[in-house]
Amino acid sequence: MSSVNEIRAAFLDFYAREGHQVVPSSPLVPRNDPTLLFTNAGMVQFKNVFTGVEKRPYSTATTAQKCVRAGGKHNDLENVGYTARHHTFFEMMGNFSFGDYFKERAIDMAWRLTTGVFGLPKDKLLVTVYHTDDEAFNLWKKIAGLPDHKIIRIATSDNFWQMGDTGPCGPCSEIFIDQGEALQGGPPGSPDEDGDRFLEFWNLVFMQYEQIEPGNRVDLPRPSIDTGMGLERMAAIMQGVHSNYDTDLFRGLIRASIEAIGVDAEGDRRPSHRVIADHLRASSFLVADGVLPSNEGRGYVLRRIMRRAMRHAELLGAREPVMYKLVPTLIREMGAAYPELVQAEPLITETLRLEETRFRKTLVRGLQILDEESSRLSKGDTLSGEVAFKLHDTFGFPLDLTQDALRNRGIAVDTAGFETAMERQRADARKNWSGSGDAAAETVWFSIRDKVPATEFLGYDTETAEGVVLALVKDGKEVPALKKGETGSVVLNQTPFYAESGGQQGDRGIMIGSGIRLAVSDTQKRADGLFVHSVSVEDGEVTLGAALELKVDHARRTAIRANHSATHLLHEALRRVLGDHVAQKGSLVAPDRLRFDFSHPKPIDDADIATIEDISNAQILANAPVETRLMAVDDAIASGARALFGEKYGDEVRVVSMGEREGNKVFSVELCGGTHAARTGDIGLVAVVGESAVSAGVRRVEALTGDAARKYLADRGRVLDEVAAHLKVAPAEAASRVATLVEERRKMERELQDARRKLALGGGGASTAVAPEAKDIGGIKFLGRVLKGIPAKELKGLVDDAKKQIGSGVISFIAVDDENKASIVVGVTEDQVGANNAVDLVRAGAEALGGKGGGGRPDMAQAGGPEGGKAEAALAAVEAQLRAG
Repeated sequence: MSSVNEIRAAFLDFYAREGHQVVPSSPLVPRNDPTLLFTNAGMVQFKNVFTGVEKRPYSTATTAQKCVRAGGKHNDLENVGYTARHHTFFEMMGNFSFGDYFKERAIDMAWRLTTGVFGLPKDKLLVTVYHTDDEAFNLWKKIAGLPDHKIIRIATSDNFWQMGDTGPCGPCSEIFIDQGEALQGGPPGSPDEDGDRFLEFWNLVFMQYEQIEPGNRVDLPRPSIDTGMGLERMAAIMQGVHSNYDTDLFRGLIRASIEAIGVDAEGDRRPSHRVIADHLRASSFLVADGVLPSNEGRGYVLRRIMRRAMRHAELLGAREPVMYKLVPTLIREMGAAYPELVQAEPLITETLRLEETRFRKTLVRGLQILDEESSRLSKGDTLSGEVAFKLHDTFGFPLDLTQDALRNRGIAVDTAGFETAMERQRADARKNWSGSGDAAAETVWFSIRDKVPATEFLGYDTETAEGVVLALVKDGKEVPALKKGETGSVVLNQTPFYAESGGQQGDRGIMIGSGIRLAVSDTQKRADGLFVHSVSVEDGEVTLGAALELKVDHARRTAIRANHSATHLLHEALRRVLGDHVAQKGSLVAPDRLRFDFSHPKPIDDADIATIEDISNAQILANAPVETRLMAVDDAIASGARALFGEKYGDEVRVVSMGEREGNKVFSVELCGGTHAARTGDIGLVAVVGESAVSAGVRRVEALTGDAARKYLADRGRVLDEVAAHLKVAPAEAASRVATLVEERRKMERELQDARRKLALGGGGASTAVAPEAKDIGGIKFLGRVLKGIPAKELKGLVDDAKKQIGSGVISFIAVDDENKASIVVGVTEDQVGANNAVDLVRAGAEALGGKGGGGRPDMAQAGGPEGGKAEAALAAVEAQLRAG
C-alpha cells in the first residue's frame, strides 16, 4: 500500500472501523464560511458544528477534503512548481470529534495508524506539543513510548490553533518524520528547522478553549478534535521520495504533460511541467465545483491559475491548447475518489480548451507589447503601471502574469500606477453612466460597485450558503444598518440567490444571523455584477459586515428550475412542429407558470398544440440529463446552440443541453444563464394551457409543469366526468353528445324565435294580420305595439317583418324586460322616408320612457329608457310626433 489512492482509502477505512462517519469532501467554494475564498482545510465544512450552530447525526467523522490555496491569506501560487511541497490544490485527510473523544484517543489512533497501518518506523518519528500542554506531553510518552527529547515543546503560535480573534481554540501537536541525514535541516524548534530533513505530516488540534476576547479564555464544555494530514506529503513519505511531484499521482500527470507537449521534464523545464500538473488539478476541481473563469473574485483566481499553467506550456514550446488534453489522465487518477470530476468532464474539458484558445490568441501580441515596452529597461528598473494596465485591460494579462514574465530579468512593475489606471477606468464608467436615462435611480449602485467586488453567484449548485453584508440601501441611500420593521436592499460578497435575468424571476427566501431574520422578496442585478436582495427585517438589526446564513426558497426555486427547462423543450418542439422560422421573442419563468413568446404568423391549431405537448413530454419521460458547458459565444452559436431573444452575451457563455441524443445532437441546445433541472424527468409534465397573439407575427404559449400541470389536467378530467354523468354517457362520448345538444338547442331557438314573431305579428304571417290594428294618421298607416317576452335584440327583425306586411307606413315596437327597462324600435317604409324620419320618431318615444337620444337610419332607429311602465305613453308620443309632422 503506497499509491495515493490506496493511502486515502486506508486512512478513511481505519477511522470508519473506529466508529467515525466517513463524510464526503465538501465543495471548494465554502457554503458556511463567507470569509474564505476557497475551502483551505478539512475542518471548514464542520465549522458550524464546532461552534454549536449546526447539529449532525454523528459525533465523530473522517474526511479526505479537497483544498485550494491560491488567493488571499493562503496564497501559494508563486511557489508552486519551484518547491517540493507547495500546491494550489491538495488533499487534507482528517478525523474529527465533536465533543466525543479528546486527546488520549486522538493520540492513540494517530499513533496506531501511523506506525501500524502506514508502517512508518517509530524510531524516525517525533512530535511537538504546545509548551504548556503537559497532558499531551505525558500522553505521547504513555501511548507512543517516545523519549522526552522526541516530544518537543513549542512556545509559538505554530502549536496553538485559533479559529479567529474569538471562538474555539486550543493547543496543537504535530507529527514529524526524520527523512535522514542526507537532507539539510534540524528538528522543529531548532535554528535550522526550515530544512527538509524533518517533515511535518500530521497536525492534531485539541480544541479545548473558547476565546471570549484577547487574553480571556474559558474551557469549552465539550472539548473537540480536529486533525489534518497532507495526503501528498504522506504519499511522498511512503513512496520514499522527497518531493510530492515524484509521487505516483504527479508522475502520471507529468508524463501526460510530457507526451502532449513533446518536451522532457529535465533541468529548467521541470518546474513548468510541475506547474501544469498542479494547476490542472486545481482548475479541474474548481470548475467541477461551479467556478468558471472570469475577471472577478473566485473566477479571477481560477483564470490566473489556468493562464499561469498555459504560460508555462507556451514556455515549453506548446503552440496549441494542451491542458484540456490532460483531463482524461486526471480523471483516471482521481475520478473514483471524486465522482464530481467524472460528471463535470465535458464542462472541464471545454472550459480549459476555451480559455487556452482565447489566451493564446492574445499571448503573442501581449508579449510583443511587453517586450517593446521593457526593451529599454534593465535589471532593477520598473515597468510603467499604465503599460501593465493596458496588458490587463486589452489583452487579458493578469498583473501577476506580467510580473512573472519580467521576474527573470529582475524588472519590477509599478503596481500603484496600475491601480491608478484601474480607478481612472472606473471613474470614466461612472461618468458615462451618469449621462444616461434614469441614472439617478442607479447612481447608488454604481457608487457601491466602486467600493465592493461583484457578487459571487453560488446558486447553480446550491441553495444555501453564508455571505457577508457589504452594503445596505434604504430609500435609495446607503445606510449603516436596517432595523426591525424596515425594508431595504442588501448586497453580499456571495449569494445562492438568482437575480432576475433572461425571463427567470429572482429568488426569494430568508437570511438569518445572530438574532437577525430577513425575508427576501426579490433579487435583481445592478451596476455590473451586484446582486441586490430586496428584504424586510423581521427580527433584529442587520449591519455592515454581518455574516448571514442564506437560504433560497427551495420549493419556489425547484418549480422555477422545472419551468425554465420546460421553456427550452417547448422552444424546440415548437420549431419542429411549426418550422425553423420559430425564434424566441420573450419569456417569463415564474414558479407557478411559464410563458414563451415566439415568431409565428398565425394561430396554432389544437392538433399542433397536442403534438407540441407530446414531443415535450416524450423528452421529459426520457429523463435525460441537463448538462451545462462553457463555450465561446461564436463557437456555441456555430455548433447549433440557440441564442435567447433579448439576452446580452459576453465572450463566454453557458450552453445548456437537454433531452435525448439524436445522432450527434441533443434534442435542445441553447445559450442560457438560468438555473435548470438536473434531468428532464424533474420537470414531471408539461401542459399548454393557452395560446394567443402578442403582436403582429408574434404568438404566445402559456404552460404549466409538474404538480401544477397535473392538477390542471386532473381538474379538467373531473369536469369531463361530471359533464358525462349529467349527459348519461361515457366520457369519451361527451364531446359528440354536447355537439348534438348544441345543434338541437340552436334548432329549438330558431323555432322559438319564429313562433315569437308570429305571435308578435298576430299569427298567420299574412298582411291582414296587422292591417286591422294599423291606425290611419293623416293618410299614413301607423302600427304600435308593446311586446311581452320578446328579447330587445329581436325587435328590428320584427319591425322589418311588419313593414313588409303593412306595405306602407310607420311601425313602432317596444319590448320591456324583467327589470322594467324598455327598448323601442321605429321603422319607416321606403315610400314614407322622405316625409317621416325614424330617428326623430324614436327619440320622441325614448323621452317618454325616461331615456335620451336614439340613433339609426331614417328608415330604422332604436333607443331605450329605464321606465318600461310608460311603454304605452311612448307609443302615444311617437304617434303624436307623427301627427305633428
